[in-house]
Order: sequence, then structure tokens, then C-alpha cells
Amino acid sequence: MVNIRAIAREAGVSISTVSRVLNNAPGVSEVARDAVLTAVNRTGYVPEVGRRSTSNVALVYTAGASLDSPFDAALVNGIYAGLDGSDADLLILDARRSRQPSETLTQMLMRKGAQGALLRTTTASQALCEEVVAEGFAAVVVGSRPDDPKLNCIYSDSRPASREAVEHLLGLGHKRIAIGTHIVEDSDHADRLAGYHDALAAREVTTSEELVIRATADRAGGVQVVRRIAGMTPRPTAVYLTDPLMAVGALEEARRVGIRVPQDLSLIGFDDGELRHSLVPHLTAVCQDTVALGRAASELLLEVIAKTNRTKPKRSARRCWFEIHDSTAPARK
Repeated sequence: MVNIRAIAREAGVSISTVSRVLNNAPGVSEVARDAVLTAVNRTGYVPEVGRRSTSNVALVYTAGASLDSPFDAALVNGIYAGLDGSDADLLILDARRSRQPSETLTQMLMRKGAQGALLRTTTASQALCEEVVAEGFAAVVVGSRPDDPKLNCIYSDSRPASREAVEHLLGLGHKRIAIGTHIVEDSDHADRLAGYHDALAAREVTTSEELVIRATADRAGGVQVVRRIAGMTPRPTAVYLTDPLMAVGALEEARRVGIRVPQDLSLIGFDDGELRHSLVPHLTAVCQDTVALGRAASELLLEVIAKTNRTKPKRSARRCWFEIHDSTAPARK
């Protein structure tokens, strides 16, 4: 059984140094800290003090939690399904709030009693994910595709389906097509924007910067997209909204200002679940199975924790698809 004495011996430091590292105490060099954390993660040791369980896994937000979004609600549902049959409990942590001053993310996770982490990140906060993996902690990035090839990740590839969605609008005769995308940079929304540009370039349809509208990924963001569209001359006849709640806000604002969907404005949204069937008109949308994504992510993390997938990082993409419903129509002559 691994104990603090074995960690000290493997790291080549004193027992008191190991204790200071595990308790985030000052007066430890970076070299000693790294040696201790490497030994801890190599052996799978979890300190007894200050923890309530050794079987926790954590869903960690590296740039602020977004639990009110349809994506995260469905993701958590899937994560729980993937943990069924194991003895793992789920913690939900915000790295910005949960970490103590000068504490690494790995130290925070060990203090919380987590044996592995599902990381929700953005482009700006990827460095935190890289630190966790560099320290040898079991982790999987979920819902985005990080640049570092050493990171395990599982995500939905929305670029081909996004291209198909914009090609659908072009096939209906739309030439001036806007896109509403998240103001925060991440790989998912970058893929959807790339699919938009792919479709337009293939048909040699010119676009402009004003047609790429960045807004918050919520109802208020959808309202802002429609307001921007309403103020353009000439006005776009179609829009692709890359977030579910954006589409909700856009439909509400279009009704408020008298823009008819789809007669005046064809609208394609993005759906993480079954939202497209609940809106009026039923939403033409690029879709992903977020529950299945969460389940696959937690199953992969359990493999990583069991050290069955430590030798080679796994980067897995799940397919998105495009569904046509009632919110798109031919462009008006």
C-alpha cells in the first residue's frame, strides 16, 4: 500500500516536504513540488487528510461554470450514466473559485479527493489542462478539442454538419447569410464558423465581416444577433446560430420586431438535445447527442484512471448531424 513515506522515497525528498506539498504550504521549491506530484500521480496515491472519498471524479470548469446551459445539463446527465456501475461519485468544481492561492489544479483535485477530472475548457484556459496532464493526473477534456496532442479529449465534430446546414440555405437561394457565434473562443464554435466559411467558399459566395456576429451564447445573445440583422442594409435573408439558447432568443426577438421566420428570415440553430422540437416553428438545426458525449467521456476517464489508456492519449470525435424542420424556406425573390 502506497503511503507518504513511499512518496518521499520515490520523489527523493523528506516526509515533511511531501506533507508541505500535499497541504500547499509555502517554502517548497518548484523542483521538489514537481517531484512529489509526479510520484503521487504515478502511484495513484490520494492523501487521507482532508478528503471524504477516494473514488470521486470531478467535472472541472477551467474558465467559469456554465451549468445553466442546455449543453451542460445534458452533459452531466450523460456523465452520471457513464459512471453507473462504478463506485465513483461526481464533484463539480470551478477552478477559479475552488483553488487556494498558489495551489495547482492537481493539488486542488487531490485535496478534494478526486482521482480523475473531466475538464471543460476554452481556448484561453487550455494551459490549465496542460498543467494537469504534465503532472500526471488522470484527465479527459470534454466538449472541446485542445491543441496539445498529449491531452485525452472527446468532443463533437460540428464542422461537416455546419457546412451542410449552410449549403441547405444556399440551395434555397439565400446569398446573404449571417452567422451568430459565441463571443468566447473555443474549438466547438470555431468548427461551426469554419463550416460556414467552407460552404460559402465552395459556392464562391462572398461574405463580409458584418455577417459574422459574435454574441453571448444565451438568449440575450440571440436577441442581439437579430437586432444587428434588422439594422443591416441589405438585410440578410438567413442566419445560422451556433448555440441553442441563441436560437431561442432570436426567435423571440424576430416575433417582437415583426420579422417572420421563415418567410422573412430563414433560421438554423444548434441543438444539444430535443429543443428543436419544442420551438415554434420547429427548428432546422445542427444536432449533437450531448448525453452520449458525457457518457463516453466518463467511461474514457474511468479507463484512464485504471491506467488502461495512459500510454497513448485518446482523441475521439463524435458525429453531429443536420435536420431540416420548419424554420427555413426558399429565399424571397
